[in-house]
Amino acid sequence: MQPSTPVELPTLELGHQRRNQRAIQILEDLIEHPGASIPAACGTLAKTKAAYRFLDSDYVKSNALRKAQADATVQRMAGLEQVLVAQDTTSLDFTTHPATTGLGVLDHSACRGLLVHSALALNPQGVPLGVLHQQVWVRAEEKVGRQVPRRQRATSEKESQRWLDTVEGCQACIPTDVQAVIIGDREADIFDLFAMERGRNIDLLVRSAHQHRRVRSVSQPDRHLSDSVRASPWQGELIIEVQRATQGTAKRAARQAQMDIRFQELELLPPRNGKSPDGKRRQSNPEAATGIKVTAVLVEERHPPSGVTPLCWLLLTTVKITTSEEAQQCVHWYAQRWKVERYHFVLKSGCGVEQLQLETRERLERALALYSIVAWRLLWLTYQARETPEASCTVVLRDDEWKALWITVHRSKNLPQKPPNLQQAVKWIAQLGGFLARKGDGEPGVKVLWRGLRRLHDITETYLLMSKVLGNG
Repeated sequence: MQPSTPVELPTLELGHQRRNQRAIQILEDLIEHPGASIPAACGTLAKTKAAYRFLDSDYVKSNALRKAQADATVQRMAGLEQVLVAQDTTSLDFTTHPATTGLGVLDHSACRGLLVHSALALNPQGVPLGVLHQQVWVRAEEKVGRQVPRRQRATSEKESQRWLDTVEGCQACIPTDVQAVIIGDREADIFDLFAMERGRNIDLLVRSAHQHRRVRSVSQPDRHLSDSVRASPWQGELIIEVQRATQGTAKRAARQAQMDIRFQELELLPPRNGKSPDGKRRQSNPEAATGIKVTAVLVEERHPPSGVTPLCWLLLTTVKITTSEEAQQCVHWYAQRWKVERYHFVLKSGCGVEQLQLETRERLERALALYSIVAWRLLWLTYQARETPEASCTVVLRDDEWKALWITVHRSKNLPQKPPNLQQAVKWIAQLGGFLARKGDGEPGVKVLWRGLRRLHDITETYLLMSKVLGNG
């Protein structure tokens, strides 16, 4: 792929120009070899040693690498009036590397690793723009199974604080003339998240996890959230593309779901128990409690396939909704949230970060900051080809790459007068990775794409070598 890494790290400042250049060089190598080990990506012993020295250097701050990526993401927002920001958490499991120091316990007490919370920016069409904010932390073992009930702890004392910190971090980056909708799954359904101070250009869209929470509306007394929304009138229907998925041994086929939609403006009331962010106990009198104004949007699948659990989303948003079309837009925005899960999948399965044997948490964090860019690039290429299929493939491929690709696919050295378009080139790359490109297969996914890119690199190296040999002959 074309080395566009200077654009990825435009504001990088590691204290010395040589360190900045080394970061760019390592990143170029990793982009050229997605999924390869660091020695395989670097290619030579000298470059491999330099990469390991870089990752071991105390002068290299992972926060500086993450900030540079966020700056590049903001640059790609130029000209956009609105962006979506999908946030989610994943774990990186390094249990099989017991010599690694500085790790924390994961969900299972026998597993050790890092926790990562990422905020992936998307344009309104769902094309990834980059990682805008990322938190990495370890969970101390003494905090696992602690006896103090969650409701009696302030949000700042819990890992739930990550959702609020992400909103603050994104708000500090996003230009005030860009309207942002920050999206979270059910784990983000926290009263304090809706109650926190936000800029006028920042809205929230969260799937509700507490359907029996207390709410208040203009026309109804205090009642449960789900009851209140279901009592509101039907507002229309929409079609949602449900992605195929695998959970354990169960597989879900892709389908189009026909959804009924309702929405209602109401006030979220604070929980009766628990503490506010400042640690004070909340107001227990429902009549005296101050609510947070939101709109609840309920969508339910009308006719699911036999044996399939019907799709049902109850969404809470600070976006002002007055029409069925605006409610449908929020649903379509939430449907983009899974792309941050896909991003984490690429980070782990495509880039292989859980296979890194770097011995310390600090080295892993530096490597993670670089691999985060690689994972975004792979995801971006997948969806950019769908959004701008007729663009020239030269936006992502060098001349030698697309020529090597053409010769390999067509078994002919007769090159076309102009490069193929992006959609066609991406399909050919995916075919190198095992994509069959049958009539009903649709567009290739990111998994076959990263496999194909690895093969394309080897093919291009051979093409350049043969060109040189034949040219000298």
